[in-house]
Amino acid sequence: MSIKTGVIGCGKVGHFHAKAYAQLPGSEFVGACNHNIKRAEEYAKTYSVQPFDSVGEMIDRTGIELVSICTPHLAHAKDAVEAIEHGAHVMIEKPLAITLRDCDLILNAAEKHNRQVAVTCQRRFYPPCLRIKQAIDDGKIGRPIIASVTMLGWRDMAYYASDPWRGSWDQEGGGVLVNQAPHQLDLLLWYMGEIDEVSAIWDTLNHPNLEVEDTAAAVIRFKNGAIGSILVTNSVNPALYGKVHVHGENGATLGVQTDGGAMFIAGMSGIAEPPVNDLWTVPGEEGLLAQWKDEDSKMFHSVDNMYYFHRMQIQDFIEAIGQNRPPLVDGLAGRRTVELFTAIYVSGRTHKSIKFPIL
Repeated sequence: MSIKTGVIGCGKVGHFHAKAYAQLPGSEFVGACNHNIKRAEEYAKTYSVQPFDSVGEMIDRTGIELVSICTPHLAHAKDAVEAIEHGAHVMIEKPLAITLRDCDLILNAAEKHNRQVAVTCQRRFYPPCLRIKQAIDDGKIGRPIIASVTMLGWRDMAYYASDPWRGSWDQEGGGVLVNQAPHQLDLLLWYMGEIDEVSAIWDTLNHPNLEVEDTAAAVIRFKNGAIGSILVTNSVNPALYGKVHVHGENGATLGVQTDGGAMFIAGMSGIAEPPVNDLWTVPGEEGLLAQWKDEDSKMFHSVDNMYYFHRMQIQDFIEAIGQNRPPLVDGLAGRRTVELFTAIYVSGRTHKSIKFPIL
């Protein structure tokens, strides 16, 4: 049995969602919506679906049950709430929203109308990322006590000029923390759990004409007593890597390089290097690292890795709706990432530690 699906926002990343909806056996892809109807018509023609410039009209006329929201960050809440109110479950490209207020508008609407929310964080579906989560859940490192996110990336000013909403506080919601880092922040929270306190600094270091931050650093105390660090930047040229590392109370280390080399830009560039476990010192498993790197690299190159993991996450969401269970990355997980980067911004502005939850 399939469900009717659609896409709101016919830009670069919207094509990843459309391709998945057009190919997945559980999906009947029927509609595309964009505020510019000509763009919607061009996009819809590519996938043989109906074009619209109204979210509500699209859902009402087609009976869409699941819609992906691929619009600029500022529009996420408006489009999601409208879709939910017209009866659709929503998958929202990260971040869930740019403010906690907008996150809560989405989640409250979903609860009121008994709809599900998922946030696109396809890196959770990478085999090396799943391997770390399984090792933690299996107790292979004991209690996680230390964790770090390090993302040394690059964006030039041409990137920020590629869309009018990029690089602005009011439309994008921030810089590297909001656009590039959410994938790694999501993994950090998935592995480590709830946060107690954050202290942070951020700045614009080598993009003098950029309104938002290109670099941020933070220290975290988790509720389980663990300590974490974050260093993310778009100021390292050429880009080097994005990594997440977790260290356990038994001294063992788990690590993943989620991104290597030039940073992936949807619709503009490919993925430079396959994701791999770069560190693994679980007692008795140290010798498996080379094997896993080889297996994961071969798997990555055997699929259309530009969209394959989007497809995996969309498939998980379709199955979650059918089984009435939460998806792997639900709306609450998306809100936690927004709460984290919000705390980092507030801490940097006030020069104070920020206690959780943010009220």
